[in-house]
Amino acid sequence: MKRRSFVTGVGAGLSALALPGAVLANSTENLAFAAKPTDRDYWLTTLLKVVDPVLTAAAQGKLKATMPVEAAEGQEQGRRNVTYLEALGRTLTGLAPWLELADVPEAERAKQQRYAELARQAIAHAVDPQSPDFMNFTQGGQPVVDAAFLAHALLRAPTQLWSKLPEATQKQLVQALQSSRVIKPVYSNWLLFSGIIEAALLKFTGSGDLMRMDYAIKEHLTWYKGDGTYGDGPDFHWDYYNSYVIQPMLLDVVGTLVAANKESKELLERLRARARRYATVQERLVGPDGSFAAFGRSLAYRCGAFQHLAQVALQQQLPPELPAGQVRSALNAVIRRTMEPKGTFDAKGWLQIGLCGHQPGIGESYISTGSLYLCTSAFLPLGLPASDAFWASPAQDWTAKKIWSGQDVKTDHAL
Repeated sequence: MKRRSFVTGVGAGLSALALPGAVLANSTENLAFAAKPTDRDYWLTTLLKVVDPVLTAAAQGKLKATMPVEAAEGQEQGRRNVTYLEALGRTLTGLAPWLELADVPEAERAKQQRYAELARQAIAHAVDPQSPDFMNFTQGGQPVVDAAFLAHALLRAPTQLWSKLPEATQKQLVQALQSSRVIKPVYSNWLLFSGIIEAALLKFTGSGDLMRMDYAIKEHLTWYKGDGTYGDGPDFHWDYYNSYVIQPMLLDVVGTLVAANKESKELLERLRARARRYATVQERLVGPDGSFAAFGRSLAYRCGAFQHLAQVALQQQLPPELPAGQVRSALNAVIRRTMEPKGTFDAKGWLQIGLCGHQPGIGESYISTGSLYLCTSAFLPLGLPASDAFWASPAQDWTAKKIWSGQDVKTDHAL
């Protein structure tokens, strides 16, 4: 399938799905007999619209030649050294659970196979020193961040993104991840970047640096502030880094160690209890219209601010007070509010800097086009089968929508 025709089709599908119900009903009589698009249809159409330009170009070794680089004034040249690994690692970390889903609906199977193959080809180019798309895993500090997102994707799709790689590519991928060890992480959530790279190496090679993982875990346990929230380093920051990085990676580093009999199950359960509380907090942060309080760094990651809630749903760890249909509705509202505004994409389908449309000023000096693809991490529940309660349960109003429409709700309590 040619990329241009596919993107056009995806965009057309998204536009139709985004139309209000009344407009859909009146647009044509035939639609009255068509199956109503489901939330899952909308999520998958939106996710594939986001990832298609990245994976289509990267699979051909043309990401560097094709992807525009938008960045803060004066930062463009410097970000070109890191933005391509950002785009690939972050695209795959959100797409991975759906690629790995064995019980995928028949209507999604051909797309799943196509994007899994594109992803494997893209990884092969990224780690091949002879490819024009060979990526930077060692120069500067940023590559350890995006080697980590790539490693997280491998953990989320071990069959599709690791086992099905050619042996030569596996060796080059291991070398690339190991090469990032020359980078000393910042004393903050960055410790988890080194930690999750080692977790992936442990899972796939049987050998990872236990000290890097243990140091990241122990420091974050020390930085726990209570009620389901960690500091970003010794201090607490008002931002969404508990969701962008801290809790999703901490859970999966410890989970990988537990699976390898190198960490206690009791620790994982303690972290999960905190994660459930933070998921409850995140659900309450979603406003009645799908917006959320815009504070702290990295707002250009858009709906990626809710990766944690999405991961807790994916791992079926939602607390009893959060019905699956309610969480799906809350995340659906956030995705629509952050991905549908005009200016989210450029004319060729690449993401542009912004939280609600194109807002270049909202991007910090470290933000560039590749950074923006962390928005894919809100789509993690696509890794659940269509029969799962997350997709099969009736839609429900989320907490803020209930409260601000006068509905009665139960009290909220700290952990």
